[in-house]
Amino acid sequence: MGLFWSLARKIFEETLMTDIENSIISTKQGFEQSFYSGDFYNKQTQDEHHLKNILDFLPLKADMKILDLGAGSGYLSFPIAKKNPTISIIGLDIVEKALEVNRFKAKKENIRNIRFVSYNGIDFPFVDSEFDMVISRYALHHFPDIHKSIFEVSRIIKQGGFLFISDPTPNANDICRFVDEYMQLKKDGHIKFYTKDEWLQICGKYGLQFKKSFESKIRFPRKKDTAYGFDELLKRHDKKIVEGYELEVAGDEIYITEQVNNILFYKRL
Repeated sequence: MGLFWSLARKIFEETLMTDIENSIISTKQGFEQSFYSGDFYNKQTQDEHHLKNILDFLPLKADMKILDLGAGSGYLSFPIAKKNPTISIIGLDIVEKALEVNRFKAKKENIRNIRFVSYNGIDFPFVDSEFDMVISRYALHHFPDIHKSIFEVSRIIKQGGFLFISDPTPNANDICRFVDEYMQLKKDGHIKFYTKDEWLQICGKYGLQFKKSFESKIRFPRKKDTAYGFDELLKRHDKKIVEGYELEVAGDEIYITEQVNNILFYKRL
């Protein structure tokens, strides 16, 4: 009986790892396509008002070492590096092509306190307690093993250091998670949007305590041809829930408004 359960556990773990790896591949391919879209990708993700609020919110200090997790185009990394020349910042991502563009930009603009590193999407290539702060914007909903990732985040943060998360969250009445199903229509590795309470629980499990937060919104377009099954999805969900996201079809684009959690945690001393 013991051998049976041992084999069953091994099969389960191998299947889970395969699912995680497949999700990472899907995310990487999806974002490579998004980055190629250039201005449309920027239209989806950029918000100067939100960026300013984040920069004002972060407890930045001289000589910090910061990791930008899921750095993407360096939307947070570059302004932090430019305004704080004594801060060292590393952008970590799985999308190597995006990182190559970032490296070229950093070299062209002579930004010497920033560099970009790729990884496998699972294990962080850094030693324990290496960073004063980890920041992540609009990325963590793609991470297939969020507990493993937050464990890694906590591992590399110094005692008394910080984690900042900025990520969309489902509306309060969206119990059936319409928004996750909608996001998954585009095959780019979306896993789940987390509520504030879920973030407090997950991060608390790994020694990261809530410090402060603010809320914001994001309204962005998606090409309708990447949302296969959209009409059928609308039929399956309560109209009031869908209306809460202010969905609008404009030509070949679908617009949606999502609430965003912006949460700062600190690692217990």
